[in-house]
Amino acid sequence: MRKLGRNSAARKALLRSILTSFFKYGRIETTEAKAKELRSLADGLITLAKRGDLSARRQAIAALAEEDVVKRLFGEIAEKYTDRKSGYTRILKLGPRRGDAAPMAIIELV
Repeated sequence: MRKLGRNSAARKALLRSILTSFFKYGRIETTEAKAKELRSLADGLITLAKRGDLSARRQAIAALAEEDVVKRLFGEIAEKYTDRKSGYTRILKLGPRRGDAAPMAIIELV
């Protein structure tokens, strides 16, 4: 797991927030390191949503910040990937960020 320059509580809160935004909008722009970390978490939650039982829904609610996003994940997003085994996300690399030259990327649902 990447530390992302934060302690464990701040890192967990950051990833939860980014994950919620990712499923809310389907595509976000962030740094490459955060995008790579987000990919594994997002793929795991989509696999949970494809399972679709109550236990999976409760695990998703614990991982995401908004219940509307959980409903979207189990409704639209899970249905979209029923016949796909894995690889639900795509990372597109952008140039460096203007302020600090951090490598930027767009992560989106395939």
